[in-house]
Amino acid sequence: QLQLVESGGESAQPGGYVRLSCEASGAHFASFSMAWYRQSPGKARELVANIDSYSENINYVDSVKGRFHISRDNSKNAVYLQMNQLEPEDTAVYYCNADGVRGGLGEYWGRGTQVTVSA
Repeated sequence: QLQLVESGGESAQPGGYVRLSCEASGAHFASFSMAWYRQSPGKARELVANIDSYSENINYVDSVKGRFHISRDNSKNAVYLQMNQLEPEDTAVYYCNADGVRGGLGEYWGRGTQVTVSA
């Protein structure tokens, strides 16, 4: 089993930056693909970025390409989301996700961290 705890959410101005962290406790962290999702009020949760076990395959939703950067450190059981050039539309609760379904390890979610972008 894996427990995920996000941190780093805060208020920022448009054009600013925020760095989110997600720390995992439990075994086999490197066996999980990791992802960041976000959800705004009244909207469905959407995938923002994902990264495979050894950072060889990384994907972003079109709206954040060139602005956000996902990374992971398997030695620290952590995944990060560097968010640059923030826009008001980036305002959301950001969730950390661990997907180990293919390896029979299950899927896990953090509780989320709020990012608010406003002038």
